[in-house]
Amino acid sequence: MIYSLNMAFDTTLVWFRRDLRSFDHAALHHALRRSRRVFCVFVFDKAILDGLPRRDRRVDFIHASVAQLGADLQQLGGHLLVRHADAATAIPALAAELGAQAVFANHDYEPQAIARDAAVTATLAAQGRSFHSFKDQVIFEKDEVLSQAGTPFSVFTPYKNAWLKKMQADPSCLAPWQVEPYAASLAPGMGTLPTLAELGFEPSNLSELAIPTGMAGGAALFENFQSRVADYGFARDYPALKGPSYLSLHLRFGTVSIRHLVRSVAELSARGQAGEGGAVWLSELIWREFYMMILYQHPHVVRSSFKPAYDAIEWETGPAADAAFAAWCEGRTGYPLVDAAMAQINQTGYMHNRLRMVAACFLIKDLGIDWRRGEAYFALHLNDFDLAANNGGWQWASSSGCDAQPYFRIFNPITQSEKFDAEGRFIRRYLPQLAKLSDKEIHAPWLVPRMLLAQRGIELGHDYPEPIVQHDAARKRTLERYAVVKAPA
Repeated sequence: MIYSLNMAFDTTLVWFRRDLRSFDHAALHHALRRSRRVFCVFVFDKAILDGLPRRDRRVDFIHASVAQLGADLQQLGGHLLVRHADAATAIPALAAELGAQAVFANHDYEPQAIARDAAVTATLAAQGRSFHSFKDQVIFEKDEVLSQAGTPFSVFTPYKNAWLKKMQADPSCLAPWQVEPYAASLAPGMGTLPTLAELGFEPSNLSELAIPTGMAGGAALFENFQSRVADYGFARDYPALKGPSYLSLHLRFGTVSIRHLVRSVAELSARGQAGEGGAVWLSELIWREFYMMILYQHPHVVRSSFKPAYDAIEWETGPAADAAFAAWCEGRTGYPLVDAAMAQINQTGYMHNRLRMVAACFLIKDLGIDWRRGEAYFALHLNDFDLAANNGGWQWASSSGCDAQPYFRIFNPITQSEKFDAEGRFIRRYLPQLAKLSDKEIHAPWLVPRMLLAQRGIELGHDYPEPIVQHDAARKRTLERYAVVKAPA
């Protein structure tokens, strides 16, 4: 039996995924309004978890956030069922067990998720049940922002302009999907949450890093950021400053509402309290949706260049390239800003956005290593790993993506360091062995006379590595490597 979304259901199941909150939740809102009884479930999906290291901050974060979600649903009169299984089979099985006529969830735009949801939909249909999915993690999705010719954008600025025009024409796109007024339909009960050990994981250093989790953590971070948003346009580029919102992890797992974020900053802007920073931050949120749209419209970017001509580039391979890649991963390149950035991601699972560009450009254009290797390393280590944003960022750095930097624009790691960490505060935080160098010396220790280095207790090759590559020579090789590309990016 096929159900129409307009009809009422006796029992439905809401499947939480990248939306770990109990407020402003599209799928939960629609399920509560259309059902007599609503069950909620989160699945620790073995198809995803089995490939992760046993100490993974993201699993730690999800576990804590699911605990908050369960407690909040309990306060609303419901409960959260938790499963540790393959979601593609567990969801239809649970729907059958509960006698649910329908499963409600929010859209996921990644290719593997789309394939999983298609499999779930087919299984449910064979059981006489239906699957309904809703837009929730973005303001505009899929084909909602198109060019005047009716085609998807491949350049950011016109996409952004069309996005803003569409939002201004219909402010209702920012309206919240209310949950509390309809919470009486939540099915009562008690949910149990398996421990990390029962899931096969060990505690990470998440609590040691004081990373806020769940809905409460996201709300606290956003409240703090609103007091700083006016300075965001300037402060965001300097890794030693408290410039970012630090909400990317919460956006990734949906412990915050994108509608609430955009609406709140728009209201601050209307009152003249957001300054230039509010517009810059909104632009960053639009970049997030732009990359999600690109991934949805062009799923080949997961493994290939957005611009096919760039797949002709011959990257460095073999033992020397592997050794250079390992040095980059471990922060042993001899370029302090790059090494400090890699220390940051390795120790905390976070990397400042400016440094993501610097580190990526160094790997690709100084070391000549395939961007996919760096993308995979970030995917494994970033707390806020998001396929669309990570892929978009790496293809931007490699010049192979849509609206990417031109291939002949090659970041100089020394000048980037001098400009964005002029006093060396960030470098000293993650490379304490260089702390005694002056603000001028710290950006390129190999240029400091050996006698002065010795006075500061530093021996290159022992306390800190020599540069593994000379930037000027690497730049020349990169331009030769990219010569196979027929036209500039």
